[in-house]
Amino acid sequence: MKALARAKNEPKKPEPKGKHEPKKPVEVKKPPEKEKALYAAGDLVVYPTHGVGKITGIERQDIAGFSINVFVVHFDKDRMTLRVPTTKAQGSGLRRLSSRKEMDVALTRLKGRSRAKRTMWSRRAQEYEAKINSGDPGSIAEVVRDLYRNVGQPEQSYSERQIYQAALDRLVREFAAVEKIDEPTAIRRLEQMLSAA
Repeated sequence: MKALARAKNEPKKPEPKGKHEPKKPVEVKKPPEKEKALYAAGDLVVYPTHGVGKITGIERQDIAGFSINVFVVHFDKDRMTLRVPTTKAQGSGLRRLSSRKEMDVALTRLKGRSRAKRTMWSRRAQEYEAKINSGDPGSIAEVVRDLYRNVGQPEQSYSERQIYQAALDRLVREFAAVEKIDEPTAIRRLEQMLSAA
């Protein structure tokens, strides 16, 4: 009797959790999908600060203890090879060539009068450099238009010629790649547009 009374007075032990509750489905983690490559070997791309290049392949490299995939981009004109991590490609500004339509829109900016501001040359030069390094063909076309000198116009300074040539080279390379023509033909066509404006 004493044992029975003792059993009645003892507090009930809580039942272990989950014994009578429905079991939650176990989450099965899917294996990580392979990175979908934005570009493949042989694709022509534009890197903002270097212009048109060709992807020669995708390599796996070990850097600081991490293994990453990189796009290998070769710039034939500059004889340079650049490696861009595949995960940072879009953030770095790497992009496909412009479409014909995008290039036509950019080339319409060549027409018309120069819209150069009447500020100090050093400030304008910085703005022009930023436009060239943006990699945007429309912005580069504006630089070409603003610095182009037709027959009978005052001569350019040395630094103006340098910036003009850099912008023209960058625009010509992409224009030639889009139109599938050689660079001398592309230069002639661009200069015709400029002189007709």
